[in-house]
Amino acid sequence: MSEENKDITMEAVEEQEYDVDKIKLLPGLSEDGTAASFQIIDEDHTLGNALRYLIMKNPEVEFCGYSIPHPSENKLNVRIQTYGNITAMEALHQGLDGLSALCTHVEETFNEKVEAGGYSVIEP
Repeated sequence: MSEENKDITMEAVEEQEYDVDKIKLLPGLSEDGTAASFQIIDEDHTLGNALRYLIMKNPEVEFCGYSIPHPSENKLNVRIQTYGNITAMEALHQGLDGLSALCTHVEETFNEKVEAGGYSVIEP
C-alpha cells in the first residue's frame, strides 16, 4: 500500500463515527466483572463465530458462546466468562481488536497480491 493510501485510510479511521448503541451490556453481570453478556445489534453468525473463536483463544477466558435469539431479529448475544485476571469487557475488547487486526491483514495481503499481478483469470 502506498504512503498516500495509508494517509487516506488513517484519515478515514480518525473521522469514523461510532454507534454507541451497537453493543449493549445485558443483565447478569457478575459483581467482579468476570462474567457478562453483551448484545450486538445488526450482526449475525458471520461476526459471532469469528469473534467467539478469537475470544476463546485468549488463555484468560474460561467460556465464550454466542446465540442469535430469533432468526427474524438481527441481534447477536455473546456471553463471556474469564478466570478473573481480566474482565469480560476487556476480553470482548481484545477479541474485537484481534478480529479487526486479522481483517486488516487479510485485506492488505489480498490487495498486495492483486497489485503484484502474475495470476490468471479463468472465465466460466
